[in-house]
Amino acid sequence: METQVTTQRATVRSAGIRFGLIGAVISIAYFVILNVSGVDITRGFWSWFGYLITAVLIFFAHKYYKENGDGFMPYGQGIGVAFWLGLISGSISSIFSYLYIKFIDTAFIDMIKDKQIEAMQQQGLPDEQIDKALEISSMFMTAEAILIMGLIGGIIAAVIIGLIVTIFTQKKNPEPAF
Repeated sequence: METQVTTQRATVRSAGIRFGLIGAVISIAYFVILNVSGVDITRGFWSWFGYLITAVLIFFAHKYYKENGDGFMPYGQGIGVAFWLGLISGSISSIFSYLYIKFIDTAFIDMIKDKQIEAMQQQGLPDEQIDKALEISSMFMTAEAILIMGLIGGIIAAVIIGLIVTIFTQKKNPEPAF
């Protein structure tokens, strides 16, 4: 008696979700490690390193999709994979950040504000200008605002990075399906 093993082909959604989950774990670990070590994650190299990680994840998600699909990936499907990756990774890591800021490290927002004040003072800005800037930024410096911006920003960043990465990873089917 023969047994048939059927493997499911990867879909745009399944590839994006798989690597979105991986991205969420990496993002959370990255955030915790940098935060515990006292690294300023709001500016400099470490703030941009996350985008590199996203680009690498999108690359591997595209590779996975092609290897576990029909071997092809048009440009639109590559963007779809990036969208799902950003949605899942951004949602999970934003929820984690919200819980962390709201319940674990309630002084996190104050630390960010202190770093902003220090940076503005180093630039030589007058106190009234610093106060005005803090007044405006305080609207966006809540756990809830960070959650919403993380959700939206995660999707937008992944799609923009996906637009670029897909240029290099797409593989069109030479025989169009009719």
